[in-house]
Amino acid sequence: MPAHPEPESGGSAGSGISTAQGAQTAVAVQQAAGADPYFPEHGDPRYRVHRYELALDYRPGPNRLSGTARINAIAGRAPLTEFVLNLADFRIGRVRVDGRQPHYTHRGGRLRVRPAKPVRAGAAFTVEVHWSGNPKPVNSPWGGIGWEELEDGALVASQPIGAPSWYPCNDRPADKASYQISITTPSAYAVVAGGRLLTRTTKASTTTWVYEQSAPTSSYLVGLSIGKYQTVLLGDPGLGGVPQHGHIPAHLLPEFSRDFARQPQMMELFQELFGPYPFDEYAVVVTEEELDVPVEAQGLSLFGANHVDGARGSERLVAHELAHQWFGNSVSIANWRHIWLNEGFAKYAEWLWSERSGGRTAQQLAATAHRLLSSMPQDLRLADPGRKSMFDDRLYERGGLVLHAVRCAMGDIAFFRMLRAWGQLHRGGTVTTAAFTAHVARFATEPVDELFEAWVYGTALPPLPGAPTRVAG
Repeated sequence: MPAHPEPESGGSAGSGISTAQGAQTAVAVQQAAGADPYFPEHGDPRYRVHRYELALDYRPGPNRLSGTARINAIAGRAPLTEFVLNLADFRIGRVRVDGRQPHYTHRGGRLRVRPAKPVRAGAAFTVEVHWSGNPKPVNSPWGGIGWEELEDGALVASQPIGAPSWYPCNDRPADKASYQISITTPSAYAVVAGGRLLTRTTKASTTTWVYEQSAPTSSYLVGLSIGKYQTVLLGDPGLGGVPQHGHIPAHLLPEFSRDFARQPQMMELFQELFGPYPFDEYAVVVTEEELDVPVEAQGLSLFGANHVDGARGSERLVAHELAHQWFGNSVSIANWRHIWLNEGFAKYAEWLWSERSGGRTAQQLAATAHRLLSSMPQDLRLADPGRKSMFDDRLYERGGLVLHAVRCAMGDIAFFRMLRAWGQLHRGGTVTTAAFTAHVARFATEPVDELFEAWVYGTALPPLPGAPTRVAG
């Protein structure tokens, strides 16, 4: 296969590279990668964040947000004379670096900070930012994204660049950190965030909710919903199971109970096929309002009322968002050029769930996708779709077909062994298309160069892959 200039992160089963070594390599890739090719104004590769501690106060009526962020970070390979955080148009009340007042400017969604004393290469430092204002979505080629004020509450759906709409961050998918989020709201509202609820404290008319997400998390994957919800347990987690909760408006509970009834079985299947669930728990939120598409966050997925019909009409999307917890959230992309590694994997998970739950087989669904793509323009290159096409339907369908082609070429035993190893090796880390290509090659008995060249690096649609054997079970 021709050399494609993409950094490879981590290692792979059978490669002699340990998970710890893979994580170290991922950090090196992150700091060496430079600006994101699709969003060069988002993120700063000169440092990485280790932890965010956010303390927020939100009043739904006036849509008023005030917050304090404590950001623990590490400088890169060169002394840090200045750095950038992404933050939308809020009023800045205070900025400190290691307790000292820096010089800073805040324009165009970029908070540029110049410490009073440069941070040494490789040294840890702490940034504190106070901000306030009326949060709103940030502009993007796909419309407003990020913080969205609802009729009665709010939600955050940040993919790909909406995180700065509500907190200061190093907004690049490869910069993954742990989070503690404290949110104070009027007590009539529930707050749902990705992670484990540590405390819920009511004082007078307000309640403070504190969530901890200890797993490394990309800024766009910090999910949040504020509304009036009823909380239900999905299935019985049992001994060693994954706690799963739904947060829905009470009047939608009958429909929700049917539409999400099989999510616990999805969780069991995906753990069998992809490896252990990578986080402590999983929550789904259904808002009162309609959403164009559901949105995944780390440990959390957000659905609109239009995705609940009592007839399992959106069940494939339930599977899709759950699969993102492995592919996209735990195993994250080094930059947005590699987004097919998120969406193609989640699309194929839809097909696997259908196959194992008595619906159409993956082969039948692949044939349908192939017919659809054959009728559309064939100018999309998965390995680098371009910013305008990163959410194109063709990327999802063709991404699913790549996985199907690999499965057909390898056979089920080797394919699912490869898939489980991919998730386990890169858990909490970042990956590239080149890394996946090399990973597959280590598990395949025949060369896969031509397969990837045709499906991932080429644009013309290859022939439909042949029928695989049944999923090993």
